[in-house]
Amino acid sequence: MHRRSLLAGAAAGLAGSAGLSRVAIAQPARNRVLKLVPQANLTSLDPIWTTANITRNHAYMIHDTLYGMDSSFVPRPQLAEGVVEENDGKLVTLTLRQGPKFHDGEPVRAADVVASLQRWMKRSPVGQKLATFVEELSAVDDRRVRFRMKQRFPMLLSALAQVSNSPAFILPERLAKTDAFTQIRDTTGCGPYRFKADEFNSGSFVAYERNADYSPTTVGTPSLTAGPKLVHFDRVEWNIITDASTAAAAMQTGEVDWFEQPPPEIQTLLKRNRQLAIEEIDPLPLVGVLRFNHLHGPFNDKKMRQALLPAISQSDFMSAIVGPEPSLYNDDVGVFTPGTPLANKVGLEPLLGARSLDRAKALLKEAGYTNQPMRLIGPTDILAPSAMSQVGADLVRRLGMNADIAFGDWGTVVQRRTSREPVDKGGWSMLFTSFSSFDFVDPSCHFPLRGNGAQAWVGWPEVPRLEQLRDEWFLAPDLAAQKTIAEDMQRVVMDELPYIPVGAYKSLTAVNRSLKDRVGGFAIAWNIKRA
Repeated sequence: MHRRSLLAGAAAGLAGSAGLSRVAIAQPARNRVLKLVPQANLTSLDPIWTTANITRNHAYMIHDTLYGMDSSFVPRPQLAEGVVEENDGKLVTLTLRQGPKFHDGEPVRAADVVASLQRWMKRSPVGQKLATFVEELSAVDDRRVRFRMKQRFPMLLSALAQVSNSPAFILPERLAKTDAFTQIRDTTGCGPYRFKADEFNSGSFVAYERNADYSPTTVGTPSLTAGPKLVHFDRVEWNIITDASTAAAAMQTGEVDWFEQPPPEIQTLLKRNRQLAIEEIDPLPLVGVLRFNHLHGPFNDKKMRQALLPAISQSDFMSAIVGPEPSLYNDDVGVFTPGTPLANKVGLEPLLGARSLDRAKALLKEAGYTNQPMRLIGPTDILAPSAMSQVGADLVRRLGMNADIAFGDWGTVVQRRTSREPVDKGGWSMLFTSFSSFDFVDPSCHFPLRGNGAQAWVGWPEVPRLEQLRDEWFLAPDLAAQKTIAEDMQRVVMDELPYIPVGAYKSLTAVNRSLKDRVGGFAIAWNIKRA
């Protein structure tokens, strides 16, 4: 019902009709509803099961964490009231605030925290590392959680506050005891909004309502996921509109307030409307990657992966996302987010300088490529991965590879990329995707940087040296030592190629100027209000 009325209005707008404003929602009601066109369709409701950003965004609507992360990447209390370290950091006791409740009315207890963290530690990269330091995790009473550590883990609070995919959301114990590799579909949380399961229509419409019992922290200032999460709208509605022109028309007529990821040509159109603003959704750039499947040919052979390097043009991939304006992208990107302390240029020579398709073809031949089949999977309905996948499809065709190009919707790609089968049984060989800036700030939450084989992110590379360096990074005594290790990690990545960095870009978002106090980072729906 909601999508039908929205698309009807959008179609009228595209036709130049002025009738849309006559059927607009009355102003008082409009003030109570925030309408967003999100970056992609919501297909999975479990942020532990998938790394899809859209699921992370959904989870932040309905769940909360022990600590939030501010824009300077400093952890700040959320559900936690405070923490006490004893015995040189080997005994850590965390106390919960009084007041937070789950959507079913039950209080948030230490037992919920223990079960949630145990599930999270099985999937999250930083959680997996934390687990190796934990001797015992227990609930002392309803408000106190105790970490008995084998040795001090300096990044404990940062791990609990990570904003990267698979944050440490706190669920009711009954849900958190679900196997970490099984999707949870029950959306009971303790966050600022409640998920409206009765209105959910995947591919069309998602709705959230204000959680009247939500208990925000009273400390700090709003910044990324830190500080008070104050709700100013009774409802937030996600209208899944895959056609950018339709979404733009709805923006221009005021039927939606926020278009999360408009493509470049639509940005140009919306800039002409004085009621709309085009802004950076995150002050730091997002990073694009070409991910290989390391389980099956042809890219289970390192030389096959290396053969592509001379043909990879980061500027080609990034300009496909944001257009030809160089100020909107970086084309000398390595392992870590540009503009952050660990970013460096070590080992990037194969990606810099003149590009050569002929050299890549020669290297493929030397590596033993003899027309083996490969499959590139990619989406058609989400801006950055779609644009990069189109460039990648053109590239493998020009390289003369026996390529099956399998494009579909983002939800299907997210499901399909979990397959470990060979190509002839429905598997895949390569894919393109992008990550938020905070995902690649350091090795703690960097999914593609893992080299732990079957336990790694999709693609499953086994690179023991990467794992060794990651372990050393966690114990580095200072930033200088961390930087040295980060450079070594980048050298290994550029040799082993668990993935290829294909650049970084500024993600621009379109918002109605009537909205103010938007929190930067991603599509955050707390603190934002209508002027």
